[in-house]
Amino acid sequence: MNAALRQALSPARHPCGGLRVHIAGEPCVLRCSGALWVLNHRTLIAADLHLEKGSAFAARGQMLPPYDSRATLDRLEAEIDALQPAAVVLLGDSFHDAKSMDRMAADDRARLDRLAAGRDWVWLEGNHDIAALRSSLAGAMNDLVGEVVETMDLGSLRLIHEPQAGVRPGEIAGHLHPAARVAAYGRGVRRPCFVTDGRRAVLPAFGAFTGGLDVRDPAIAGLFAEPPMAAALGRERVHALAWESLR
Repeated sequence: MNAALRQALSPARHPCGGLRVHIAGEPCVLRCSGALWVLNHRTLIAADLHLEKGSAFAARGQMLPPYDSRATLDRLEAEIDALQPAAVVLLGDSFHDAKSMDRMAADDRARLDRLAAGRDWVWLEGNHDIAALRSSLAGAMNDLVGEVVETMDLGSLRLIHEPQAGVRPGEIAGHLHPAARVAAYGRGVRRPCFVTDGRRAVLPAFGAFTGGLDVRDPAIAGLFAEPPMAAALGRERVHALAWESLR
């Protein structure tokens, strides 16, 4: 990591095993779960849950274990229990498709309501779930607790589902599911990762059944004027990776 990037980010190990950084001046923690914790606003941000992806594949005849929503909600609930956030913001593609809420098990659906109780809860529209969220907003049977928005400002941060081209100070986005590949233990290891240069950040996908796009792909690398930091998710630590170490 070059000196300018280190100064912009001010990365430091957080007691949770994540990395404390500054993004557009806002102190944040890159959590091992793949969620972003914005300290001064006590706000938990997660991207791309893709709830009910397994059932969407099953409906098309491609059978996957039907436990992805439960596993994803388990992780989200663990983060909420640990942090007790004042607000939770989900950065779009929280549901895999327009029918996801219809397919969701009743106890998983009820758990969403319990997790949202007593705090601000914001759903950003994503390309996968915009129809589902707008249907709920219009008063369909599966009304969601919380607010549905396209974008959101949080201090100096601008929250959006899909990262925008050009210089975007403070932009926090998902959509691209970044993943980093490094050499470890004599073999290549590929892990979901955060990508940030201290000015903007792309979050890893939070969902259990989500793939990843190589962080060096132009769709991700092209968002940054200078090589950014990739912060790969480990079991108990987030690992800051120099760009030149990526395979």
